[in-house]
Amino acid sequence: MSAGRVHRPETLEEATALLGELDDVMVYGGGTAIQILRKQGLLFTEDYVDIARIPGLSDLTVTDDDITIGTLVPLRRVETDPRTRRLIPVAAAAYGEAANPRVRNTASAGGNIAHGDYRLDPPTALVVLDATVHLASAAGSREVSVREFFTDFQETDVQHGEMITAITVPRQPDGSRSSFVKMRSLSENDWPCASAAVLAVPEDGFVEIRMGLGAVAPTTVYLAFDITPDMDEQQVVEAALDIAESVMDPIADIRGSASYKAQLGRVAVEEAVRSSLKELLP
Repeated sequence: MSAGRVHRPETLEEATALLGELDDVMVYGGGTAIQILRKQGLLFTEDYVDIARIPGLSDLTVTDDDITIGTLVPLRRVETDPRTRRLIPVAAAAYGEAANPRVRNTASAGGNIAHGDYRLDPPTALVVLDATVHLASAAGSREVSVREFFTDFQETDVQHGEMITAITVPRQPDGSRSSFVKMRSLSENDWPCASAAVLAVPEDGFVEIRMGLGAVAPTTVYLAFDITPDMDEQQVVEAALDIAESVMDPIADIRGSASYKAQLGRVAVEEAVRSSLKELLP
């Protein structure tokens, strides 16, 4: 970075102290979004806190119940690690669709959600898995459900003086099925016009359908509904589309009009739901 002061703390305590003391400051992790915004003339932050030297932030920790992804873990590692592919496959699939391998090898898991863009791929899977975001500041630490983390258009719940330290993702329930679908109108590596992550979770006497929608509203959207044994696949798809359409509010840009994106959103939802229902319905 050619402009702005770069601070390189050695501990989390040093980093959070800097974040609390400095007025115009930003955490620097993978740096992919920061570099793009700087080149576009949209970012003029005076101070950057480079967290690369802080121990533990690149750890990926697996327990019987969940996987904790350190804030500096590259997207590519979440995509390819055998443990994530086995225990949280819908998340591995969504991380694997972000940009291209070069970007995924650099971009960090924490930086990805901190960016807060409504078109991001991983959050659609994180919301259906009910992930938790870990935040730290000089005052202590706190946890936020990822379903409440994205508060408005390109805004998150990260407060001044805080930084993301990790994301904990519960393992997919036994017997569940999932799918991630991404629809593009430009290049293969471009932002989506619409995306959908779906997790179908069998319960006693019914199946819960969880849906995470990206790029079709100002923030990532989480939706859920139950299906009963008397519903066939087409009825489930129609119910999913009715619910999804009620929250769609796409933003028109060079990738397409609002109506075009809404149509692709319906296609993404239908494909993801049908794929997730395989082996669950008679």
